[in-house]
Amino acid sequence: MSEVMPRVLVDATAVPADRGGVGRYVDELLPALVAAGGDVAVVCQERDRVFYTGLVGAERVSTAPSWAASVPGRLVWEQLRLPAAGRAAGARVLHCPHYTMPLAARLPVVTTLHDATFFTDPAVHVPVKRRFFRTWTRVSLRRARRAVTPSAATRDELVRVAGARRDRVDVAHLGVDGARFHRPTEAEVSRVRATLDLADVPYVAFLGTLEPRKNVPALVRAWVRASAGRTTPPALVLAGGRGWDEEVDRVAAEVPAGLRLLRTGYLPLDDLAGLLGGAELVAYPSLGEGFGLPVLEAMACGAPVLTTRRLALPEVGGDAVAYCEPDVASIEAGLRALLDDPARRTGLAAAGQARAAEFTWAATARAHLASYQRAVR
Repeated sequence: MSEVMPRVLVDATAVPADRGGVGRYVDELLPALVAAGGDVAVVCQERDRVFYTGLVGAERVSTAPSWAASVPGRLVWEQLRLPAAGRAAGARVLHCPHYTMPLAARLPVVTTLHDATFFTDPAVHVPVKRRFFRTWTRVSLRRARRAVTPSAATRDELVRVAGARRDRVDVAHLGVDGARFHRPTEAEVSRVRATLDLADVPYVAFLGTLEPRKNVPALVRAWVRASAGRTTPPALVLAGGRGWDEEVDRVAAEVPAGLRLLRTGYLPLDDLAGLLGGAELVAYPSLGEGFGLPVLEAMACGAPVLTTRRLALPEVGGDAVAYCEPDVASIEAGLRALLDDPARRTGLAAAGQARAAEFTWAATARAHLASYQRAVR
């Protein structure tokens, strides 16, 4: 890009301590923006000051007050203090990376809208969350200078159901960090197996928060059925935050003796390559995603992936993954087909790794920089 980059203040105060969701996005985007020549400043929670200093430099980092650490406090701070923080940082653009934005900002605002399922599949979200994000999505689409979505599918759904103007929405596919998500070494796989007490048992892996739209109860039931009659049935490893899908507990209690279901909770990022790349396959039968980062990360780790064609998932997987419908019978058939066909798994692993290499954080950063420039025009 030949134009001078506007200074951007990225509001990282919504980043959670466990680095899920928006945290992964912001943490990967910031160094990529700097590497691409972006002029970036950050405002964050005090706990993250040292981390973001390492990414953008101490002179570019400011912090919100302690009372903004809670969600209600952060939202109040965003409305009352974020615009002033932008001016103090010398910013020409505010980037609000998680749906909300200050309504009285004098600076152009770019918001990131990660997902349209609050509109397209509202039943999978708790009512308070559904109302909050539907409201703020509409507000941001109306008030922000530009919106960024992680997929064309999400942009198109927001145009269809939320009144978005297509010409004000920029698509920026997410990337994958090849240094962290790669085909694992034997030592990396062995370390994860030891941590999870898996020994040499084959396993199917799932990665993601256990929330209703991830469709985990259907996956568990399908895995039980697909394991029937096997001499060495695979374990099922559910990795990710506990979430709010209460049905997972009920389904887990029904798993027959002789099958192993592991719920690991949140795993360190450094363990994910060993987990994903060491699996017989990674199953992600989601009801719909704004992007589907776990699918991309599994592909980068050389894992064959089974997922659905809902919303953005085909945009990520292309022809390099296997697909099923989200019902139990279809997931079971997909699991059986892959577990019974090592050659197919090998082919998908190679194709997935090649496709994942096309999704880089450098490209994500370039798309964001273009959006910032459009905002100041």
